[in-house]
Parts: sequence; C-alpha cells; structure tokens
Amino acid sequence: MALPESNKGVLYGLSAYTMWGCFPLYFALFEGVPAWEVVVHRVLWSCVFLAIIVTFLKRWQPVRAALAHPSKLGVVLGCAVLIALNWGVYIYAVESRQVLQASLGYFLTPLVNVGLGMLVLKESISRLQIVAVALATIAILYQLFLLGVVPWITLALAFSFGTYGLLRKQVALDGLSGLFVETLLLLPVGILALSALSYAGVSHFGTSAATTLLLLSSGVVTAVPLLAFAGAARRLRLSTVGFLMYINPTIQFLIALLVFNEPLSPEKLTSFVMIWIALGIYSWSAWAGRVRHAVS
Repeated sequence: MALPESNKGVLYGLSAYTMWGCFPLYFALFEGVPAWEVVVHRVLWSCVFLAIIVTFLKRWQPVRAALAHPSKLGVVLGCAVLIALNWGVYIYAVESRQVLQASLGYFLTPLVNVGLGMLVLKESISRLQIVAVALATIAILYQLFLLGVVPWITLALAFSFGTYGLLRKQVALDGLSGLFVETLLLLPVGILALSALSYAGVSHFGTSAATTLLLLSSGVVTAVPLLAFAGAARRLRLSTVGFLMYINPTIQFLIALLVFNEPLSPEKLTSFVMIWIALGIYSWSAWAGRVRHAVS
C-alpha cells in the first residue's frame, strides 16, 4: 500500500533535517583541514554533483534561463557569497568545537528572518512576534554582558542565513537549480583557490585517500539533504516544514553536549532557554494567525 503524499513529505523532511543536524559529526572528520579549504572543495564538488543531478532530473531549463540574463545574476551572486560564508563559519564552529554556538545560530535564524522582514521588507508582524524578536535580542545581549564576548558564530550563522533567505526570495529558482547556479558562479574562485593551494604545496587534496574521499564526498553531502528538503516542501504545508526545521539545531545541540562534551555554562543555558521561549512565542503567533486566516 502506497504512502500518502503528506506522509512521504514528513519522511523527506525528517530525513533532510536529521542529515543537516548530523553535519557536526561529518565535518569533525576534516580534522587538520582548514575550514576555508573545506568550503572550496564543498563549492567545487557540490557544483559537479548538482550538475549530474540537474542532468538526471532534466532541470536545465531554469538554469539556462537564469544564465541567459547575466544582469540579473547579481542577487544570485550575493546569495552565493552568503551561503559560502555560512558554510565556512559553520565548519569552523565544528572544527573549533563550538557547536553549541552554531546550534544557537540556527535556533535564532527564524527570528532573524522575522526581524529582517520587518526592517527591510516593511512586513507587518504581530505583537507576539515583536516580543519574540525582542526576547531573542535580550538573550544575545545577555551573553555579551555576562560572558564578556560577542557570540559572533551565532550571529554570523543567523544573519548570513537569514540574509540569504531574504535575497533568495528575489530569485525565481527552485532550491536545487538555485544552489547549482550559486555554486556555478563561485566555481571560478574555487578553481583558482585550489590551484593556488596546489601550487603552494599546502593542499590537503590527494595527501591521503581518506581525506581526498572526504573532500570529494562534500558535494554529495551538500546535495542529498537539499533533494530531500525539496521533496518535503512540495508535499507539505509551509507551517509543517517550519516546525520540522527545529530538528536540525536540536540535534546539533545534543551532539555538542553528548558527543563533543562542550561545556554548557548557566549563562549559555539561560540564553538558550530565552531563545526557546522566543521561538515558542513566535510559533504560537504564526499558528494562531493561520487559524484566524483560515476561519475568516
């Protein structure tokens, strides 16, 4: 008996967010390889693997349409730079065992999206959503004043991904085609960087079979969760996809504590709790708003 499409969507969504949540375990294997070099290979091999997938799925039409208008690729290039920055900071967070800060960044991202929508797009938001954004801001300031350091990994991940989402709304490309075009625009820089590393004799590609296979696999690891997410997005309501999104940072949070044994100070725990409360307020407000809209 075939599964209903909604059930398939949930399975795809669970798969996508579980894979993204387990990324710290994968990127921890790149010990000794600088984060920026991993990003270079992630761009290169993602582009290659995505080209194969686009060919297999016969999805070249939207890609050709995007490339046919170079003047409109500025926003896509902005998306590409932001996603590469996000990848680099995230990999650095894993390599430096600061996964708690990374997970907090992804917990914070939905609230950053709300704030950017209000400030940049002039979107109207409810009072509860304003309270949620204010509480998240207080949580970050709490860390700043009590710990005496700027949680830059959290802020960099949240704002780079939040701004990426803001720009991505202006691009008429689906997730798969969009990421392929983004990596394609970064491909020349990636090739130059890899050539420079090889010329200087500091490239880790080819130094050992294990490291080389890991670098090559980064393309597959990037694309597979995206394909699963696309399958979920086609079959589920946006509210359901939004709820599943919290699986990713939750798994990262647990990996940081249980696998990497990162210390969770009372100050950090308090800021996490404040963010979780803010997310609860935001989720309730969004759900209540949809109910009212459906009734009316």
